[in-house]
Amino acid sequence: MPHNVGYCCINTTLNKQGITTNRGMIQRTFIEKGLSYASELALANARDLVKIIRWNAQQNIRVFRVSSDIFPWGSHYNIDNLPDADKISETLAEAGALAQATNQRITAHPDHFVKLGSEKDHVVENSIKDLELHSTIFDMMGLEASPYNALNIHVGMNYSSEVTDRWIKNVEKLSPNCRARLVVENDDKANAYSIVQLVEIFKEVHTPITFDYFHHTFHDSGLSSEAAAHLAAATWPSDIDPLFHYSESKNLNENVSGNPRAHADYVFNKIEDFGLTIDIDLEAKAKELALFKYWEIV
Repeated sequence: MPHNVGYCCINTTLNKQGITTNRGMIQRTFIEKGLSYASELALANARDLVKIIRWNAQQNIRVFRVSSDIFPWGSHYNIDNLPDADKISETLAEAGALAQATNQRITAHPDHFVKLGSEKDHVVENSIKDLELHSTIFDMMGLEASPYNALNIHVGMNYSSEVTDRWIKNVEKLSPNCRARLVVENDDKANAYSIVQLVEIFKEVHTPITFDYFHHTFHDSGLSSEAAAHLAAATWPSDIDPLFHYSESKNLNENVSGNPRAHADYVFNKIEDFGLTIDIDLEAKAKELALFKYWEIV
């Protein structure tokens, strides 16, 4: 079975108590209230990140994907200019130290609009800003600059040699720490990037590949899940366990019709590790509750 299985971004148990790292605001509010309010929200998010990581440790959870919303509108300002910058920095350092002391692997998944292969300069520029913001947060947390603390993204575009070339060129524009953390996962559309196609990128820039079990069912390039998982795992450094993603179909498991790519609230089957030592981000909609239910079946 997988080495460690964790959950992503939102703790529904603590959220009911008002503990969250997703405090944000609409753009109009940001324009009206500015850096002071952004700073206030970011500090509250950072303080609650400490609480979530502490709770994870108490529950023996060893993998956790942090929210991308710690700094509201964070790519629109320099974090050092926030009124609470010092307090935020101290709090994030506390969160990172606690994660390391309790052996929690902290990861992030920058948003779907991050498209390093885009032909539009502003899209690439915004993508790089967002990735660098995530990497800066990990730097502030004192997390190592390696795929152990992964910044996971998609290519997120239809496969072509031109997209691949642009992606490779633009990865080289990232700061050393950001690039060192970058991993890329297979997409869930038949015309997008499969594990086989991501290997083409890996051969050029050595960005490790995250295998997403569910996505693979939509674009397998003729590979079994086992073969694809082993191909992805082989791209990781030998001293770092690969990070994979697991979810199951909402349509098939919850008797609904809709987007076939929608994730189920829970997990209903044991995760097959194919003989690999791996960590798993469980991408089930019920978050930590899905993880607890999964533990009951393994």
